[in-house]
Amino acid sequence: MYLYNSATHKKEEFKTHTPGHVEMYTCGPTVYHFAHIGNLRSYIMEDVLEKYLRYAGYDVNRVMNITDVGHLTSDADEGEDKMLKGAKREHKSVMEIAQFYTDAFFDDCRKLNIKRPDTVQPATGCIDEYIKIVKKLEDTGYAYFAGGNVYFDTSKLSRYYVFNDHNEEDLAVGVREGVEEDTNKRNKNDFVLWFTKSKFEDQALKWDSPWGVGYPGWHIECSGISMKYNGEYLDLHCGGVDNAFPHHTNEIAQSESYLGHAWCPQWFHVHHLNTSDGKMSKSKGEFLTVSLLEEKGYDPLAYRFFCLQSHYRKALVFTWENLDNAQGAYNKLLKKIAALKPEDGPVDQAVFQQYKEKFLQQMGNDLNTSMGVTALYDALKAPANDATRLALIGDFDSVLSLSLLDKAAELRQKAAAQSAQTAGGYTVTGEGDPAIDALVLARGEAKKAKNFAEADRIRDELKAQGIEITDVPGGASWKRV
Repeated sequence: MYLYNSATHKKEEFKTHTPGHVEMYTCGPTVYHFAHIGNLRSYIMEDVLEKYLRYAGYDVNRVMNITDVGHLTSDADEGEDKMLKGAKREHKSVMEIAQFYTDAFFDDCRKLNIKRPDTVQPATGCIDEYIKIVKKLEDTGYAYFAGGNVYFDTSKLSRYYVFNDHNEEDLAVGVREGVEEDTNKRNKNDFVLWFTKSKFEDQALKWDSPWGVGYPGWHIECSGISMKYNGEYLDLHCGGVDNAFPHHTNEIAQSESYLGHAWCPQWFHVHHLNTSDGKMSKSKGEFLTVSLLEEKGYDPLAYRFFCLQSHYRKALVFTWENLDNAQGAYNKLLKKIAALKPEDGPVDQAVFQQYKEKFLQQMGNDLNTSMGVTALYDALKAPANDATRLALIGDFDSVLSLSLLDKAAELRQKAAAQSAQTAGGYTVTGEGDPAIDALVLARGEAKKAKNFAEADRIRDELKAQGIEITDVPGGASWKRV
């Protein structure tokens, strides 16, 4: 497999510290509000990446954090803690907010067929790990205590900027343009590892530490959680492209300074979902959520399909027209799959393997999901029987996760039920169960043939299943009682 590496700015062969095993880390949500669909684009693509790695034969250990403390409204260690902001907005405690929006996030993931990572760890559960890391960084000269906070000293590094190139003078004393100067910092890009009361008197969550009562900075949580659950050598780190600087840059700085060796060689960044007005953001008032898509009548998996049609390293523009087109294409694909006959003979293994190898190569070329979607249409036209085509579609969908076979089966059942309801002018109405419809229809046909014993037998069989039949002009209706 070849993946683009944000750290080297080129596509490289994917290699792991332990052959055949992947230690994978995903930056999780800050649970102060609902996730918007731009956030969820990143999680969709990371989900496909994990599933592809497993499909390709890797053993994967995927870890994700939940940020429930320490993420400030500015990435430059300024502003209010996002969690406290959410708690004030809704007049709840920080932990109530965290639990509610964590549950909401995973509910969105379920609707989008995003697999839950092997380990999900809230930031508040690893305070001891952060303190241990910060203490060692201070003891070894990579961190300093100033004004009540502990800062990482970026001047100690031979190279700080990993994902983009800057001049050394950018590390001069001061802070990023447009941000009020933090006079405690020795260098512009120094960042806080541990806050105390000197920053925010009203911080809701606080812990004892060697530097006083306080709480961790945002960046330290991912290093601590990953080291605890992935070990000292991380193979693959994922996140949105907006996390590359400063968040991921700071993770590398503190992790490698703490460990004393290279930490993570491969960085996977998903680009933005934009609207016609620019980058999608929660700060712009009403924002787009999975629930809003559902309210407007869209299947969440049509949004997943929309995302898969584009490459993860390209900015994707969301419009309602684009989503309409994706929903229409998704529905047409389902209808084509539903038209295939599942019992159409044995699977042709030679054709199956040929198409599977092609899918592996296409998706293994920097996770080219648009070619993965194309592979579905190729499978529909494969020179083989329907059973082989369905097997291929199901195989590919174990990575793409569009619920194609299940939804096609539902369409097939509905079509069969409609056919049964109108056969011979005898109409059956009920609760949408094709098997029951067929029995009620068979009873009607028995009565028409004056085979009353058979009609009574079917009625008794249905009654035993809790089904009540009512004869009506031109047919029958049924319901569960």
